[in-house]
Amino acid sequence: MTVATAIPTFCQGIQLFAETLPGFNEYGKEAAIAPEATKVDPTRLESAYQTMLTADALRYLTLQITASKESGHPGGFASVAEGIAALVMLGYKNIMTEVGHHAPGFYSTVFLDRSLEDMGITTVQELRDRFRETHGLLGHLSGQIPGLLNPAGPLGQGQHFAMAAAKLNPGVLFPVTIGDGGLGEPYIMSSFGHFHTAYPNVTNILPILVWNGYSQEHHSMVSTKTNDQMLEYWGGNGFENVILVDAKDFDDAKQPGDYVDSTNFSLEKRLAFVQEVLKRTEEAAQSALNGTLTVLIIKQLKGAGVHKRGAQSHNLYPGDTVERDYILNALKERALTPEAWQLVRTNCVRAGGGSASKTVVTEQVRPLPDLGQLPLEEYAVGGDKKVATTAMGALVVHVGQNDPSFVVTNADGNAASGINNINVGLNIVHPTTDELYYQQPQGQVYEPLSEDACAGLAAALSLMGARTLWCSYESFAINGLPIWQTVTQAMAELRRPTPSTITLFTAGALEQGRNGWTHQRPEVENYFAAMMRNGNVFPLFPCDANSVQVCYEWALETKNKGITITASKSPLPIRTTFEQTREGLVSGGVVLQEIPGEQTVVFAVIGDMTLIPVLEAVEQLQAQGIGSKVVSIINPRRLYRPSDVAWDACSEPDGDFLSDEGFAQLFGGDVLLGVTGGTSAMLEPVMLRSTSKRDVFAWKRGETTASAGQIMALNGLTAENFVKRAVELLGR
Repeated sequence: MTVATAIPTFCQGIQLFAETLPGFNEYGKEAAIAPEATKVDPTRLESAYQTMLTADALRYLTLQITASKESGHPGGFASVAEGIAALVMLGYKNIMTEVGHHAPGFYSTVFLDRSLEDMGITTVQELRDRFRETHGLLGHLSGQIPGLLNPAGPLGQGQHFAMAAAKLNPGVLFPVTIGDGGLGEPYIMSSFGHFHTAYPNVTNILPILVWNGYSQEHHSMVSTKTNDQMLEYWGGNGFENVILVDAKDFDDAKQPGDYVDSTNFSLEKRLAFVQEVLKRTEEAAQSALNGTLTVLIIKQLKGAGVHKRGAQSHNLYPGDTVERDYILNALKERALTPEAWQLVRTNCVRAGGGSASKTVVTEQVRPLPDLGQLPLEEYAVGGDKKVATTAMGALVVHVGQNDPSFVVTNADGNAASGINNINVGLNIVHPTTDELYYQQPQGQVYEPLSEDACAGLAAALSLMGARTLWCSYESFAINGLPIWQTVTQAMAELRRPTPSTITLFTAGALEQGRNGWTHQRPEVENYFAAMMRNGNVFPLFPCDANSVQVCYEWALETKNKGITITASKSPLPIRTTFEQTREGLVSGGVVLQEIPGEQTVVFAVIGDMTLIPVLEAVEQLQAQGIGSKVVSIINPRRLYRPSDVAWDACSEPDGDFLSDEGFAQLFGGDVLLGVTGGTSAMLEPVMLRSTSKRDVFAWKRGETTASAGQIMALNGLTAENFVKRAVELLGR
């Protein structure tokens, strides 16, 4: 199309422009958001018209940038384009999402308000070039994009980020889009429910259901619901104000079915639909900000206004270029004039007081209160046995008492993990005050019976700038790890420092004999072992009640890391001083004892209970004249070589690794035996670097037993087995 008007610089890369637009002369003469204003008046037709232009601009950009790479997901976002445009035009830019597939639409949104200029994207051509490229715009939302508040990939997670942000930022609205396909995820509604029960006054979260009738490859499972049934569904899950805008109510194109495309309406009806979206969005926002748990539902056909409709619009395939007939036709239909593009850009920049990259809450570092001196209590080595988790619990209470935003989460109960002192000191948050159970409405311990809800809130709060602690049984943690992994990856990419997301995993497999294999799932450590190579994940294995305190002290001072602390809830001997663990955090491990002999067997041990049979084994070896060295591995991430780990790609890089000389000094010997009550994968850095004859003893499978000793024996973790294998490797 031939266009005589000068094209704005940011439009470089737009392939198609319209020559004219119906209604522009009447409703597009000047920006609906005045120079000193931050939002539109939702009752004016000019506002509706320019919001419509913004929605079409978002559709155009989303389709063109995905077609530029023949890859990506335009269809789902297209069905809520009016909703996103309305939020922006009303000045609500702290927008989150549960739907990773909406990423290109969100990139288009922050491009229009100039946020992406902070990463060097100033034109549409650069937007296209850097979509789905390294150091560019990932296929799913990450932690590195200016103006976007949360990562998104696995479904059923985004609500955690919105709830965390709402809790930390009263008076700020946090809309979060939720796909009707993702609504089938089991945790979305339950996490809303527990959060609202625990924090009934935190209502400044606004879920926006993208009800478009389709999932990725088929009709969504909620597509069969009537409008009344959908209203009842949300109402039955605790939402007091359920607002539904159905495009079907405005359809004058006689489209079949319950889900229709508003871009097929006449201009008059399009304006009526957009104005309704504007008005109801503002109504929903004010309702949420004024203390009512509210949801906004926008019902419109998936793929509205782009290349295809329904599930077929979900993603592009190889060959889906901008020259493909159905894509080219869609771009022609959505094309704007240069004047309209400039108008959209002006409104988007003015909305909310400026670019999202300058105004949203995650663009500033959140100040943290000073914790003062931690009440560390160093127990005498060789003295009375102590419970490691309880010792750490005392420090956790101190943190909570000095930081009002601090939250501890636990699905299985702190009392069951030897940390009831946390409940006593900080109280479980619950609307019912009950001193017997240490619960009250202002508590700081969040205890839903859902690991997803626990990990989700704790990790999301950390990403948003607060201190938290997620506690779990090691065996149950797996159900919360997807969002914890999402957050740690986002932290690796984040453009600002934020407190590390810290966990305490208790009651390891060795302590769960009587419960059997259902409670014995140490293979979860494989997850962390793999994540160590990310560069910012640090699994810690304190060996006693002194060690766990120092590990937590270190974790509290770190930024942008994922730190798991695995500790026992059973009384165990004190084997180390504080200084030894501080050394172990730097060097990866610490020598607990060394016995000279003609030959030396080195035991590289992860865990606390596993030290019991190891120390028995060294006595038997000593009786045979064989020397030994027992190394407690505290921080296995330090034992990798720098080239093994993507540490230098992290925004807050940690490049400290044990040198080759230090490794030889710590683990050098004639034979090396790695011993762990968990997965053998955690010993990988030791096995990679050792040149000794070596072998590994690790967890095999669970079983019901009467003691930790019996479960270790069933897995071959006995002194006799250690001695036998050591002697074999020594060639005796």
